[in-house]
Amino acid sequence: MLNLEYRELNSIKLFALLSECLCSFALTRHGAPSSDEELSGGELDMHEAQTSGENRELKDKLLRRFGGHIGTLKREFSKKKKKGKLPKEARQTLLGWWNVHNKWPYPTEADKIALAESTGLDQKQINNWFINQRKRHWKPSENLQFAVMDNLSGQFFTED
Repeated sequence: MLNLEYRELNSIKLFALLSECLCSFALTRHGAPSSDEELSGGELDMHEAQTSGENRELKDKLLRRFGGHIGTLKREFSKKKKKGKLPKEARQTLLGWWNVHNKWPYPTEADKIALAESTGLDQKQINNWFINQRKRHWKPSENLQFAVMDNLSGQFFTED
């Protein structure tokens, strides 16, 4: 996971750098004055001209080396991450199962598969919905908690 986030961060940095360089490169190629030229009335001192030339070289290098990846990077970053609510019909189906099984809302694997098929959701989405629903809305009854504790303690304190 950390490696993926690191790669995504590097991709973001690379995309930002490429975008900035290519935008500025496109302006330079089409004859539009750079912001340095605008500020100085078109006159650049020797140091600024050298820096501008180095920037142009860097932009050219980046364009040659990574130009083929720009389209892929744009598509990758333009994809919206799915966030938000599940479809209403899917939520209603899950809530229906929840209401029938509210005393013990832990679906079996077969239940999860059936719910996934009937809702059109992935099993991971089903799992996450139940995890969140239990955290937010389920309070096991005291009797259930005592029964679970009795079963656990019975395993440790039974005499053979």
